[in-house]
Amino acid sequence: MAHLGSSVEYGLHCLLWLAEPAAAAASSRDLAELQGVSPSFVAKIFPRLEKAGIVSASAGIHGGYRLARPAARISVLDVVDAIEGLKPLFECREIRGRCALFDGKAPAWSTQGICSIHAVMLRAEQRMRAELAATSLADLASTVARKAPAGLNGEVRLWLGDRLDARVKARAGDSPGPPPAGSSARPRRRRAP
Repeated sequence: MAHLGSSVEYGLHCLLWLAEPAAAAASSRDLAELQGVSPSFVAKIFPRLEKAGIVSASAGIHGGYRLARPAARISVLDVVDAIEGLKPLFECREIRGRCALFDGKAPAWSTQGICSIHAVMLRAEQRMRAELAATSLADLASTVARKAPAGLNGEVRLWLGDRLDARVKARAGDSPGPPPAGSSARPRRRRAP
Protein backbone atom coordinates (compact mmCIF):
# COMPACT_ATOMS: atom_id res chain seq x y z
CA MET A 1 0.00 0.00 0.00
CA ALA A 2 2.80 2.41 -0.79
CA HIS A 3 0.42 4.84 -2.43
CA LEU A 4 -3.23 4.33 -3.25
CA GLY A 5 -3.45 5.37 -6.85
CA SER A 6 -6.26 5.93 -9.28
CA SER A 7 -6.56 2.17 -9.89
CA VAL A 8 -8.13 1.77 -6.45
CA GLU A 9 -10.49 4.69 -6.99
CA TYR A 10 -11.57 3.45 -10.44
CA GLY A 11 -11.96 -0.12 -9.20
CA LEU A 12 -14.11 0.86 -6.23
CA HIS A 13 -16.34 3.15 -8.31
CA CYS A 14 -16.90 0.42 -10.87
CA LEU A 15 -17.57 -2.21 -8.19
CA LEU A 16 -20.28 -0.01 -6.66
CA TRP A 17 -22.45 -0.66 -9.74
CA LEU A 18 -22.07 -4.41 -9.21
CA ALA A 19 -22.94 -4.21 -5.51
CA GLU A 20 -26.71 -4.14 -5.89
CA PRO A 21 -28.20 -7.58 -5.16
CA ALA A 22 -28.68 -9.65 -8.30
CA ALA A 23 -26.97 -7.05 -10.45
CA ALA A 24 -26.51 -8.14 -14.05
CA ALA A 25 -23.04 -8.84 -15.38
CA ALA A 26 -21.34 -5.79 -16.86
CA SER A 27 -18.29 -5.47 -19.06
CA SER A 28 -15.28 -3.58 -17.78
CA ARG A 29 -15.60 -1.32 -20.85
CA ASP A 30 -19.18 -0.38 -19.99
CA LEU A 31 -18.32 0.19 -16.32
CA ALA A 32 -15.39 2.40 -17.35
CA GLU A 33 -17.45 4.42 -19.82
CA LEU A 34 -20.21 4.80 -17.24
CA GLN A 35 -17.64 6.38 -14.89
CA GLY A 36 -15.96 8.44 -17.60
CA VAL A 37 -12.58 6.74 -17.18
CA SER A 38 -10.23 4.87 -19.51
CA PRO A 39 -11.67 1.47 -20.57
CA SER A 40 -8.17 0.07 -21.17
CA PHE A 41 -7.11 1.13 -17.66
CA VAL A 42 -10.16 -0.49 -16.05
CA ALA A 43 -9.65 -3.63 -18.19
CA LYS A 44 -6.29 -4.07 -16.43
CA ILE A 45 -7.86 -3.78 -12.98
CA PHE A 46 -10.64 -6.36 -13.27
CA PRO A 47 -8.41 -9.42 -13.84
CA ARG A 48 -6.70 -8.57 -10.53
CA LEU A 49 -10.11 -8.38 -8.83
CA GLU A 50 -11.06 -11.70 -10.40
CA LYS A 51 -7.83 -13.37 -9.27
CA ALA A 52 -8.54 -12.16 -5.72
CA GLY A 53 -12.05 -13.67 -5.79
CA ILE A 54 -13.82 -10.30 -5.66
CA VAL A 55 -15.47 -10.60 -9.06
CA SER A 56 -16.19 -13.50 -11.37
CA ALA A 57 -16.21 -13.25 -15.13
CA SER A 58 -18.41 -14.95 -17.64
CA ALA A 59 -17.51 -15.16 -21.30
CA GLY A 60 -19.62 -14.50 -24.33
CA ILE A 61 -21.77 -11.70 -25.61
CA HIS A 62 -23.93 -11.80 -22.45
CA GLY A 63 -20.85 -12.11 -20.27
CA GLY A 64 -19.18 -9.65 -18.03
CA TYR A 65 -18.27 -9.24 -14.40
CA ARG A 66 -20.33 -9.88 -11.28
CA LEU A 67 -19.37 -9.81 -7.64
CA ALA A 68 -18.05 -13.22 -6.64
CA ARG A 69 -19.49 -12.87 -3.13
CA PRO A 70 -21.93 -10.53 -1.40
CA ALA A 71 -20.84 -6.90 -1.19
CA ALA A 72 -21.08 -7.06 2.60
CA ARG A 73 -18.29 -9.67 2.54
CA ILE A 74 -15.92 -7.59 0.38
CA SER A 75 -13.91 -5.07 2.36
CA VAL A 76 -12.29 -2.00 0.91
CA LEU A 77 -9.02 -3.56 2.09
CA ASP A 78 -9.75 -6.64 -0.06
CA VAL A 79 -10.05 -4.36 -3.09
CA VAL A 80 -6.94 -2.32 -2.21
CA ASP A 81 -4.83 -5.44 -1.71
CA ALA A 82 -6.15 -7.03 -4.91
CA ILE A 83 -5.33 -3.96 -7.00
CA GLU A 84 -2.21 -2.62 -5.32
CA GLY A 85 -0.75 -5.81 -3.89
CA LEU A 86 0.58 -6.29 -0.39
CA LYS A 87 3.09 -3.44 -0.30
CA PRO A 88 4.01 -1.61 2.89
CA LEU A 89 2.93 1.98 3.36
CA PHE A 90 6.50 2.97 4.20
CA GLU A 91 9.82 1.32 3.43
CA CYS A 92 12.47 2.22 5.96
CA ARG A 93 15.90 2.67 4.33
CA GLU A 94 17.72 2.57 7.69
CA ILE A 95 19.47 5.87 7.05
CA ARG A 96 19.80 6.45 10.78
CA GLY A 97 23.17 4.68 10.70
CA ARG A 98 24.55 6.76 7.82
CA CYS A 99 25.19 10.02 9.63
CA ALA A 100 28.32 11.73 8.30
CA LEU A 101 29.57 12.19 11.87
CA PHE A 102 29.76 8.39 12.28
CA ASP A 103 32.41 8.20 9.54
CA GLY A 104 31.03 4.86 8.31
CA LYS A 105 31.06 3.29 11.80
CA ALA A 106 27.58 3.80 13.24
CA PRO A 107 27.47 3.36 17.02
CA ALA A 108 25.15 0.64 18.31
CA TRP A 109 22.80 3.14 19.99
CA SER A 110 21.97 4.65 16.58
CA THR A 111 20.72 1.43 15.00
CA GLN A 112 19.43 -0.67 17.90
CA GLY A 113 15.77 -1.56 17.89
CA ILE A 114 13.23 -0.42 15.39
CA CYS A 115 13.68 3.01 13.85
CA SER A 116 11.27 5.42 15.58
CA ILE A 117 10.18 6.84 12.20
CA HIS A 118 9.51 3.34 10.90
CA ALA A 119 7.57 2.54 14.09
CA VAL A 120 5.17 5.45 13.69
CA MET A 121 4.65 4.53 10.02
CA LEU A 122 3.86 0.93 11.01
CA ARG A 123 1.28 2.13 13.54
CA ALA A 124 -0.31 4.41 10.93
CA GLU A 125 -0.46 1.58 8.41
CA GLN A 126 -2.07 -0.75 10.95
CA ARG A 127 -4.77 1.82 11.69
CA MET A 128 -5.40 2.51 8.02
CA ARG A 129 -5.64 -1.20 7.19
CA ALA A 130 -8.02 -1.71 10.13
CA GLU A 131 -10.32 1.06 8.83
CA LEU A 132 -10.23 -0.29 5.26
CA ALA A 133 -10.96 -3.79 6.58
CA ALA A 134 -13.91 -2.51 8.64
CA THR A 135 -15.60 -0.85 5.63
CA SER A 136 -17.34 -3.11 3.13
CA LEU A 137 -18.34 -2.52 -0.45
CA ALA A 138 -21.94 -2.71 0.78
CA ASP A 139 -21.20 0.13 3.24
CA LEU A 140 -19.87 2.30 0.41
CA ALA A 141 -22.79 1.42 -1.88
CA SER A 142 -25.25 2.33 0.87
CA THR A 143 -23.60 5.71 1.39
CA VAL A 144 -23.67 6.46 -2.34
CA ALA A 145 -27.31 5.31 -2.60
CA ARG A 146 -28.30 7.76 0.17
CA LYS A 147 -26.58 10.62 -1.66
CA ALA A 148 -27.73 9.82 -5.20
CA PRO A 149 -31.08 10.98 -6.53
CA ALA A 150 -33.92 8.46 -6.49
CA GLY A 151 -33.96 6.41 -9.64
CA LEU A 152 -30.27 6.71 -10.51
CA ASN A 153 -29.68 2.98 -9.95
CA GLY A 154 -32.54 2.22 -12.33
CA GLU A 155 -31.12 4.58 -14.94
CA VAL A 156 -27.72 2.93 -14.67
CA ARG A 157 -29.28 -0.55 -14.98
CA LEU A 158 -31.15 0.58 -18.11
CA TRP A 159 -27.99 2.10 -19.58
CA LEU A 160 -26.01 -1.08 -18.96
CA GLY A 161 -28.87 -3.14 -20.42
CA ASP A 162 -28.93 -0.94 -23.52
CA ARG A 163 -25.19 -1.47 -23.92
CA LEU A 164 -25.65 -5.24 -23.70
CA ASP A 165 -28.53 -5.15 -26.21
CA ALA A 166 -26.35 -3.13 -28.60
CA ARG A 167 -23.54 -5.71 -28.31
CA VAL A 168 -25.97 -8.55 -29.00
CA LYS A 169 -27.35 -6.73 -32.05
CA ALA A 170 -23.84 -5.91 -33.27
CA ARG A 171 -22.86 -9.57 -32.97
CA ALA A 172 -25.92 -10.54 -34.99
CA GLY A 173 -25.02 -7.92 -37.60
CA ASP A 174 -28.07 -5.75 -36.87
CA SER A 175 -26.23 -2.61 -35.74
CA PRO A 176 -22.73 -1.14 -35.56
CA GLY A 177 -22.32 -1.83 -31.83
CA PRO A 178 -22.76 -0.06 -28.51
CA PRO A 179 -23.64 3.61 -28.66
CA PRO A 180 -20.51 5.77 -28.65
CA ALA A 181 -19.48 7.48 -25.47
CA GLY A 182 -21.38 10.73 -25.09
CA SER A 183 -24.43 9.53 -27.01
CA SER A 184 -27.98 9.94 -25.77
CA ALA A 185 -27.88 6.40 -24.35
CA ARG A 186 -25.66 7.62 -21.50
CA PRO A 187 -27.28 8.32 -18.13
CA ARG A 188 -28.58 11.86 -17.82
CA ARG A 189 -26.86 12.47 -14.49
CA ARG A 190 -23.13 12.62 -13.84
CA ARG A 191 -21.50 9.74 -12.01
CA ALA A 192 -22.33 9.27 -8.37
CA PRO A 193 -19.63 10.09 -5.80
